[in-house]
Amino acid sequence: MVNIAILVLAGGQSSRMKSPKQLVKIGNNFLLETVLNKAKTINRNHVYCVLGANACLIRREISSANIHFIYNANYQDGLSTSIVCGVNHIKSTPKKYSGILILLGDQPALEKKYLFHLIDLHSKNPSKIIASNYPNKKGVPAIFPENYFNQLSLLKNDFGAKEIIQNNKDVITPLITTNLIDIDTPKDLHTFKNSILN
Repeated sequence: MVNIAILVLAGGQSSRMKSPKQLVKIGNNFLLETVLNKAKTINRNHVYCVLGANACLIRREISSANIHFIYNANYQDGLSTSIVCGVNHIKSTPKKYSGILILLGDQPALEKKYLFHLIDLHSKNPSKIIASNYPNKKGVPAIFPENYFNQLSLLKNDFGAKEIIQNNKDVITPLITTNLIDIDTPKDLHTFKNSILN
């Protein structure tokens, strides 16, 4: 059984999209809904989603079945505040998790087999951070074991969790890859939609 909380970050203001990107349509689903559905296939009753800007609108539009929504009142202060808000909420629950898998709510192309591979790496290396490979950095999706929860809850500014990852030399990355595109602009959305049609 997977003993990992899944934390989906979706509290941003979508300033470059000019409308709430959580609610742009990809096929029959909203962007955020696509990510949440994948998260639920991993650990159905243990998915936490942090909302901030446009939270009420998003909640009205997106099915909340099996999702624990968390409101970040400080969303304007950057991504780290959503991580802090989500991690503190998870720490306060009765369930004790061995790790937290952090996902971004605007990465719809993530493959489930890739996420399960991250979890498998975590099960074999329970005290180490498991992070994704980007061309010039490591980042999320990433699994942070329980011994990093306190560090995550102390993050500040708009750097997200990359500061912890970059300052740690003992980070494990997967050998397999996935499409890590994030949808920030109408052009990103158009490019991604074309890619799944071709």
